[in-house]
Amino acid sequence: MSVIQIKNISADSIGMASSTLCLIHCIITPFVFVVQACAVSCCESAPVWWGFIDFFFLAISFFAVFFATKSSSKNWIKVALYVAFIALFIVIVNEYAGIVEWPRYFIYAPAVPLVFLHLYNKKYCKCTNRSCCT
Repeated sequence: MSVIQIKNISADSIGMASSTLCLIHCIITPFVFVVQACAVSCCESAPVWWGFIDFFFLAISFFAVFFATKSSSKNWIKVALYVAFIALFIVIVNEYAGIVEWPRYFIYAPAVPLVFLHLYNKKYCKCTNRSCCT
């Protein structure tokens, strides 16, 4: 892959991909538990590496939101992207810390809007000149 192709990938594209892969990861997780329970009846938790994927997607999402908001022309989309990211962060950290007992599907509440906010930002909120983004 050449450097030119990599430069053409926007932060919104990375954010949409990361959020979508995060959703897929969250959908697949219950199936991993079922398969693991069938394979080994003594363990109830997912493999450690599976849990780190959440934090990997969270890091990618942060950088995607950070760079997407730098080139967005609408202030409300900047706020909405950060609010969705913070909500996703809270849900994922709560999932591991167990502070509040929420249903597992709560993770979809911030992840789905994050995908659509990146999509909207990519399509409608790009700066036409450099002065509108500062």
